[in-house]
Amino acid sequence: MSAWLVACSATSGPQPSPTASPTHSATAAPTPTPTPTATPTPALTASWPVYHQNPGRTGQSAGTPAVATLATEWNTTLDGAVWAQPIVVGGNVIVATENDTLYSLNPASGKMAWQDHVGTPVPQSDLLGCGDIFPLGMTGTPAYDPATQSIFVVAEEMGPIHVLYDFNAATGAVLWSRDVDVSSSLERPAAVQQRPALTVANGYVYIGFGGLDGDCDQYVGAVVAVPTSNQGATLDFMVPTSREGAVWATGGPVVGPNGDIFVATGNGAAEGGTWDESDSVLELSPTLQLVSDWAPSRWAYDNAHDLDLGSVAPTLLPDGYVFIAGKSGIGYVLQESALGGVGGEVYSHQVCGGAMSFGGTSFNGDTLYQPCSNGVEAISVASNGSFSIVWQTSSGANGPPVLGGGSVFTVDTGSGTLYVLDAATGATQAQISVGSVPHFASPTLLGDVALVGTRSGVVAISGV
Repeated sequence: MSAWLVACSATSGPQPSPTASPTHSATAAPTPTPTPTATPTPALTASWPVYHQNPGRTGQSAGTPAVATLATEWNTTLDGAVWAQPIVVGGNVIVATENDTLYSLNPASGKMAWQDHVGTPVPQSDLLGCGDIFPLGMTGTPAYDPATQSIFVVAEEMGPIHVLYDFNAATGAVLWSRDVDVSSSLERPAAVQQRPALTVANGYVYIGFGGLDGDCDQYVGAVVAVPTSNQGATLDFMVPTSREGAVWATGGPVVGPNGDIFVATGNGAAEGGTWDESDSVLELSPTLQLVSDWAPSRWAYDNAHDLDLGSVAPTLLPDGYVFIAGKSGIGYVLQESALGGVGGEVYSHQVCGGAMSFGGTSFNGDTLYQPCSNGVEAISVASNGSFSIVWQTSSGANGPPVLGGGSVFTVDTGSGTLYVLDAATGATQAQISVGSVPHFASPTLLGDVALVGTRSGVVAISGV
């Protein structure tokens, strides 16, 4: 029997009070004296250290076996909704909640190894009439850095402010924290949301920022880089538009083979005239200098009609192509070495049956799996950059997919059903209810274990 685990609401497990003191306190070990320049060795083994397994966001688990039937194994209720994808570090499952608490759970039992509550999340009344997460706390998927043995996560706290925390991965103790709001007259922290997954590369933690659902106040999309050592200044790149241009896809910044950072941006101020790098794919250097950019020829129309590309993170395929598709229902293939500027794509064609796409992709070779609002789609990219649709599921599963054991694991975010699909055909192999899930819930795979966050905690599913 193989044990498959998926994260969901529960009837047992740790349940700290949502009204606990905002002062952080690790429960598994006393807080050590902060030593931000120390490099612990050896690093903890991390089976799923960041969103979709690695900085390239392939979403693959090499050790996952084939799955037959599914059954609920365990449930653990936490102190808030889990919008972030769980990660796996040191043999434990790391889960961030919207109550600004980070948990470490045993993957076999769901029991708590440690927890650390760091602040008071922002209530709906302080979110300017916008948003879709209440209260708003830790939303972006945490990232593990093996060099420092740190888990990095951003907490939105009363103020509102956005704070990056460095947690000791073994104990949950906070080593240091830093305010990561961009100082600009164009940026109002109360209008900003840190939804994208964090990325660790080049000695930095990369953090994407967009707006609250509804975009009801002034902000500009941004990427921030903080040294993992906590030594040195915070770097930032602001999209050169006067408003919006969000970097908000849950997949977060993607790292290219040379260490450059790729992001997609949402609609911005310009709806004609000079392009303002909104509705775009941008390549940034490790220190966040603009290297290359691209937008569709129809960018002004897409901006005016909220059909931006920023809803999905770019996919960097192994043959040097970049694939992107957002809300317009059109997929584009770009050259990674030079994105091409306005209209400079290699190929474009309809995807998702013209429907919208949200979240992050996964891929195996030149076949990528796109989360479409009307069901996950498999897309094959040819050597000349053209692509074809291999299949689209009719199951209704529309969440960001991951790959393992020859299967695609994805959630129907409307019904709260986990589906296992045949990667070659899209046929449903197994399914099970996991409860109410956030919009962009994506499973985590750990060998014969899978994990998915829900609106009330974490669930475990076993498969034989």
